[in-house]
Amino acid sequence: MSLDISTLYLVATLLAALLGGMLMYFGKQENIAALDWWGYAYLLGATDVALWALASPALPETFAQAIHALGFIACGMVWNAARVFHGAKPNWPGLLLGALAWVAATVSLPPDAVALRMTLGAGIVAIYAGLTAAQLGSERRKAVQRRWPAILVPLLHGGVLMAPILLADLLTPAGRPITSNVWVTIFAIELVLYAVGTVFVIFMLVSERTVRAHKTAAAIDPLTGMFNRRGFSEATTRMIAREADAGRPVTVMIFDIDFFKSINDRFGHPAGDELLKLFATLVTNTLRISDLSGRIGGEEFAALLPCSMDEALVAAERVREAFETCGIVVDDAPVETTVSIGVAGGPPRTELEVLLAAADTALYQAKRGGRNRVEAAMEQPLVPELGRRKSVVAVKSPALPRQVGLAGAA
Repeated sequence: MSLDISTLYLVATLLAALLGGMLMYFGKQENIAALDWWGYAYLLGATDVALWALASPALPETFAQAIHALGFIACGMVWNAARVFHGAKPNWPGLLLGALAWVAATVSLPPDAVALRMTLGAGIVAIYAGLTAAQLGSERRKAVQRRWPAILVPLLHGGVLMAPILLADLLTPAGRPITSNVWVTIFAIELVLYAVGTVFVIFMLVSERTVRAHKTAAAIDPLTGMFNRRGFSEATTRMIAREADAGRPVTVMIFDIDFFKSINDRFGHPAGDELLKLFATLVTNTLRISDLSGRIGGEEFAALLPCSMDEALVAAERVREAFETCGIVVDDAPVETTVSIGVAGGPPRTELEVLLAAADTALYQAKRGGRNRVEAAMEQPLVPELGRRKSVVAVKSPALPRQVGLAGAA
């Protein structure tokens, strides 16, 4: 059975136009600029093939070949769509370079240099395909298993395009035009498959990004930008397991802003929200980049530190002191900002909820002891139902020397 090449190219043209319109529609609906780029690229490619098929018989060979510059611009747009999708700026010189090289070649080469022009055109498309594959595979946050279709589809396109051109001299009988070779038929079929495969990859990437965005939104507190309780629990559970495998201790802190309700009552909820954001920023900037922190309640925050209790107590005191001296003024009135902190540690693989319960007991002791202080739970194996009954050891705070003392020494 023989396949008509003209029919195959017509199918590829109509399919590209349909997919291009679909991509642009979803780009507008979802406000994703990369989909617009991909959509315009498909429409431009379809326009190239349509103009070449309809107008080339009535034009001189040089002008007919120059029409394909639109197709090379479309290839550049596909590459730039991948750049935009990953947050990079469009590369305008790179977008036009292939088309300019093609136009220069069609003007300078003799009309009978068909094989050379085809080799040049295939090389330009293959380069753009390689750039697209590299860009789609460059986002390191994705697992390799999720990235391979995005890399493979454009690479196959470039390979299928280049192989018949480079082997044409070996596979084409003498005196037979290159355009009649079976490889041209294979390429026409590949165009249809590439158009469909690329759209599949595009929607796979968009779907994966959407799912990741929803997961992130479900784990992040919208006011402070920190982990919410769910996100904090998931992240810290992984850290606890990782640190336990390495034989390293972890310590949990719970922060509670003192007299937060009175600040809301005096200055209003907007001022309270600003105070929460300020404290979140202060915690993030004061703790190490390896420490995890989140907002687990109204004015209650927590942190997990991969370190010993002694190191965590120093870090907690640093946060307490920084918040006390941050100097907030609302409506020309200074606002007293203090925080009470409970700290707890445990043996490897102690569950997060157990550590939080012990830290919460220490926090309660800090509140009862006069606030604006750091209290530490005794570092020993904890049991969930007994977590709140553990004794606590007060850690001396330089801000309130008469209110804070070591257990047994007060």
